[in-house]
Amino acid sequence: MTDLKHINIAIDGPSGAGKSTLARRTAQELGYIYVDTGAMYRAIGLFVLRRGIAADDRAAVVACLPEITVDIGYQDGVQRIYLNGEDVSDSIRTEAVSQYASAVSAVPEVRAHLMGLQRSLAARSSVIMDGRDIGTVILPDADIKIYLTASEEDRAMRRFLELKEKGQEVDYDSVLENIRQRDWNDMHRDVAPLRQAEDAIVVDTSGIGLEESARLLRDTIEGMMPYVV
Repeated sequence: MTDLKHINIAIDGPSGAGKSTLARRTAQELGYIYVDTGAMYRAIGLFVLRRGIAADDRAAVVACLPEITVDIGYQDGVQRIYLNGEDVSDSIRTEAVSQYASAVSAVPEVRAHLMGLQRSLAARSSVIMDGRDIGTVILPDADIKIYLTASEEDRAMRRFLELKEKGQEVDYDSVLENIRQRDWNDMHRDVAPLRQAEDAIVVDTSGIGLEESARLLRDTIEGMMPYVV
């Protein structure tokens, strides 16, 4: 029987579904460690972008890996991402880095570079881990699996408002196109494409706000707790 003091929760879903925001909040409420795997890929994407390497130049990306160290730290329970010792938690949240993260995450060597760290965190502690292939590849034996999603339009509007709030000059149509392209890339990549795990529960937040989404996710997870064995 699984020790109920040590539970791993996998949250997968498309870009812009609010995985990071909702998973982080839920982890804090439950007292679990939050692991944002997408942020790790963003850190590598940022390194590659800064080097001026094309996102689809796999050979060049792989050649960079020995120079890259990605670490996770926590400040007041909030995850921080460090790239070669530099806190890049804010720098990795641009649209350009998003596209690079999608590209580098499809490279097998990049995935292997990060998978050991992700699994070791889950082995040591109760975690909520979110990404694109957590329940299908990284933690296939996770106790609870969630597929968090929303309509393309809802996800684009949320992303648009987030970027505007950060002072970035963007337009909704461009953000929507980026969402659609990111979805296509994630679902059609050769390595660990985005898909719903067979035993995952779908949580669809289309048409509802942050508070309702957080409540829906929390209620869904807590509803599954009695069935964790």
